[in-house]
Amino acid sequence: MNVTDYTKWKDMGNRQKVKALSITTIKIIAVLVCLYLFICSLSLLGSSFQVLAGKTAGTIFGNHSFLANPVTGLIVGILVTVLVQSSSTSTSIITSMVGANILTVHAAIPIVMGANIGTSVTNTIVSHAQSVDANQFRKAFAGATVHDIFNLLAVIILLPLEVASGVLEKLTKEIIESIPSFKKGHTSPNILKVITKPLTDKIIRANKKIITKVAKGETLPPGASMVKSVCGSQKIIVEEVRNVTDVCNTTELRNVNITRDNASCFDLITEGIILAGRSPNDFLFANTGMSDGAVGAILLIVSLIILCVCLIMMVKLLQSMMKGKVAKIIKKVINTNIPYPFGWLTGYLAILFGAGLTFVVQSSSVFTSTITPLVGVGVISLKRMYPLTLGANIGTTTTSILAALAQDEIANALQIAFCHFFFNIFGILIWYPIPFMRSIPIKGAKALGNTTAKYRWFAVVYLIVVFFIIPAVILGLSLAHIWAMGAVMILVVVIVLFIIVVNVLQVKRPKMLPLKLQSWDFLPAPLHSLKPYDRIVKKVFFWCPCCKAQNTNKTSNDENQSHLALYPIGAVNPVYQLDDIPA
Repeated sequence: MNVTDYTKWKDMGNRQKVKALSITTIKIIAVLVCLYLFICSLSLLGSSFQVLAGKTAGTIFGNHSFLANPVTGLIVGILVTVLVQSSSTSTSIITSMVGANILTVHAAIPIVMGANIGTSVTNTIVSHAQSVDANQFRKAFAGATVHDIFNLLAVIILLPLEVASGVLEKLTKEIIESIPSFKKGHTSPNILKVITKPLTDKIIRANKKIITKVAKGETLPPGASMVKSVCGSQKIIVEEVRNVTDVCNTTELRNVNITRDNASCFDLITEGIILAGRSPNDFLFANTGMSDGAVGAILLIVSLIILCVCLIMMVKLLQSMMKGKVAKIIKKVINTNIPYPFGWLTGYLAILFGAGLTFVVQSSSVFTSTITPLVGVGVISLKRMYPLTLGANIGTTTTSILAALAQDEIANALQIAFCHFFFNIFGILIWYPIPFMRSIPIKGAKALGNTTAKYRWFAVVYLIVVFFIIPAVILGLSLAHIWAMGAVMILVVVIVLFIIVVNVLQVKRPKMLPLKLQSWDFLPAPLHSLKPYDRIVKKVFFWCPCCKAQNTNKTSNDENQSHLALYPIGAVNPVYQLDDIPA
């Protein structure tokens, strides 16, 4: 139904009204069901990564020798959070390690900063589900990557500042020392789990304690798995070897009734008693006999399929509902500023709203991943998405604060939790209140969105390079020698700054540049254009639906644009402009 075909409610007959109400009700229920399954799939996705890489993440955290280097700590924070797909999990582990005096606050601060970057990978992955439609993908990818860009820019400024001055460590230490006493708290509440647990717990239960034990250097018993083992009330036969005085050793079989009340599976494994078989109360992947790798791989594939199917269905349903006058009203309510003279408060209220909702669901990944598709269908503008993600960054810090209150040594644990909180506050103070600074992440996200609309494969390359290859390369350099890493980093920074300055001058003041630098055409095409790579990708992945859609939906503007320039921060690709974003 097009907007022009929209029939007003007062012009409908009784039968049309009943039909319209019925269809709308069914669609709303379907959207809510898809949203529930989508959130459950995010939980399963996180569990699959924890099962696959949980022990590896714990080992990385447990290697304290190279965490003294702040850059290495930052990269470790990124990689571990990407592996476990949850900044709440990684920051809670860091908090418990600091509380147990395994890590110092000084060494933990860069790791927390890295966790902030790593957590934005989830909604970037989610945005790929809208890659078939170029316009939706452009908006969704821009909405997802504005979170990435803010976190990266905050780290670029605050990490060197922290290394030079220790501002976060000193500030939080003063706050901790000003508090007269501490009382041990409880574990952090998670309202979202109350809703999703009935389904997700029937499929998988990841043993997060294993990650913490490995990180703390504790020895795991033989057979310890990242998948929890469930002991039902059942009779088993245990082979008992008894040493009888003056008689040779004898072996006898006896029946033992083991219940949840008198033993746990972890204790049984420690004692060498392993339950075979399954009970009716087991979840799907309990006691299957499969390795963690096999369980994690199966769960990863299944969760990604569920996530994509639910997201596509949810987007289609929202598109069918977001038409006519109702759509205009909803978009206006969400994206309109508070009336003059208090319009400047709108963004700050959005930050508070994002922080509040993230506190409720106890996961910034779930919150940002849920609203990313809404950006893709045009319900939420990019300028409104930005403060919502900033609020999500603040809301997720409550997890580590509440986790700190549950530690025996509260002071140090609470200090690193406060460091996480103030890191995000300082980042917002730098990159939001001043309009010019606020526009940098937004325009950067627009440029990335425009690029992915033209070259769909760029989104996958961006994901792999930013969250895996670059952190891995920097980690390798830091392990080689600090001077080698420093030299490479300085060289890269100089090159990037040179490219940015030249690009800005090419757009604003081209006559100030030498004739040769007024364009990048003097360089080989692969160094200033994505066109050669695009041809290769289309030949190799000709079977991909996205590539087919890209070929069939090519516009005349795409054909006229011979290459993709190296756009500076703030420049907009003229082919795809986010015109629907209000000022």
